[in-house]
Amino acid sequence: MTLQLDTNLLIDLVTAGSPHVAVIRQWLASGEKLGASAIAWSEFCNGPHTAEQKNAVFAVLEKRISDFTWRQAEDAARLFHRTGRRRGSHSDCMIAASAIAHHVPVATRNIRDFERFVPFGLKLRAVPA
Repeated sequence: MTLQLDTNLLIDLVTAGSPHVAVIRQWLASGEKLGASAIAWSEFCNGPHTAEQKNAVFAVLEKRISDFTWRQAEDAARLFHRTGRRRGSHSDCMIAASAIAHHVPVATRNIRDFERFVPFGLKLRAVPA
């Protein structure tokens, strides 16, 4: 099973001194396969980072970027409505919909942003902030 990294952990991979890289290294050492949704990948690609940093993260993920389909888009809209139509939360709804559709957990430091999706099938892997 693949563990989908939220945008904040993708950013941590290119942030000098991030303590969360140690957690990601532990996952990799234990054989965990890491990936990301196309939504989180798009957010990460907004930068700032170098092309080398982007390519390094892509290599860590071993190119496991989950496509985002029209069905997932509709599921994300339902999550948005069912969780209170919170301003600025639509990207989180899309990331959650992707993970639910692919039956994989999301690893994030922003548990509060994602825990509202758990009743709708999202599995979370908390990373202490």
